[in-house]
Amino acid sequence: MPYKNMNRWSSEKANNWYKKQGWIAGINFIPSNAVNQLEMWQQETFDQKTIDRELGYAEKLGFNAARVFLHNLLWEQDPEGFVKRIEAYLKIADKRGIKTMFVLLDGVWNPFPRLGKQPEPLPYIHNSGWVQSAGAEYLRDESRHPLIESYVKGIVKHFADDRRILMWDIFNEPNNPNRGYIGKEIVNKEKAAFRLLAKAFSWARDAKPSQPITAGVWGSMLFGIIWKKRINQFMLANSDAITFHSYRSAGKLEKEILYLKKFKRPVICTEYMGRPYSTFETCMPVFKKHNTGCFSWGLVSGKTQTIYPWSSWALRQKKEPTVWFHDILRKDGTAFNEKEVEFIKNFTKKTSHHII
Repeated sequence: MPYKNMNRWSSEKANNWYKKQGWIAGINFIPSNAVNQLEMWQQETFDQKTIDRELGYAEKLGFNAARVFLHNLLWEQDPEGFVKRIEAYLKIADKRGIKTMFVLLDGVWNPFPRLGKQPEPLPYIHNSGWVQSAGAEYLRDESRHPLIESYVKGIVKHFADDRRILMWDIFNEPNNPNRGYIGKEIVNKEKAAFRLLAKAFSWARDAKPSQPITAGVWGSMLFGIIWKKRINQFMLANSDAITFHSYRSAGKLEKEILYLKKFKRPVICTEYMGRPYSTFETCMPVFKKHNTGCFSWGLVSGKTQTIYPWSSWALRQKKEPTVWFHDILRKDGTAFNEKEVEFIKNFTKKTSHHII
């Protein structure tokens, strides 16, 4: 296994860090007026008012953390400007009592990201505008990897001692096959993504962050072949805190947590909540019972259109679904489900607090 245990935190250090955080109850956040990471962060469309308003909604719901995606092309275009916008975002999030987990690289959806004006979302389709970072061209051509190295080291080093940052998520679902883009991904994506993942862990370590680094294992067969893949085993062997994704029912979620607890490190679910199977009412109590941090997907329904299920790529819908897949609120802050919102508020009020 390449790059094994590269200056990884000891389990004692990781667990001591986790004890200081309190219970982490978070969201995956992108403002409702951004179709993807580029539209969120580019200078022309970076909207602090919307970010402030919507993180204000998160604060009122009792969330104390946010998982937010960055993008390498923004660093290549204008590193100083990008850092200034990240600083502006962090100032807003900190004011709202929210710590941030930044995601540096992403293997999901469109493999050909481009700077500039982003496309409008395709009607009724889940995340039709989301883009990968770094994308197929960087996976195919390793001579471009120094550009990614500059990005990873530059961002992590700049914010290495920033108390407003909770963790660094190195690479989101690097080997996702992206069924919506069949024929457009590179043939050997998993191998190429694994090589980049390993390098990115090493680059992040070189930047010496005071925050833990991680990459989340994912897949629907916990005890089957998916979790035994080398790429997932690498993530488990090199993450300071163990992170994972689960959109499964509460019973299956609990089995996943108990399995991951065997690694004797903090366990945090960085993606969950896909109605009707994975819900706040059923999953939050499981997370709290096992002292497992959690980040639901989505907050305000918007241009990512994640109220529609993944299957919307194949089964085109013509109207808003009766049961939303992701997200909690409409743009005006009203709830998709009032009872659900009341549950979230009551549960977070009883169990969580602002992270130190």
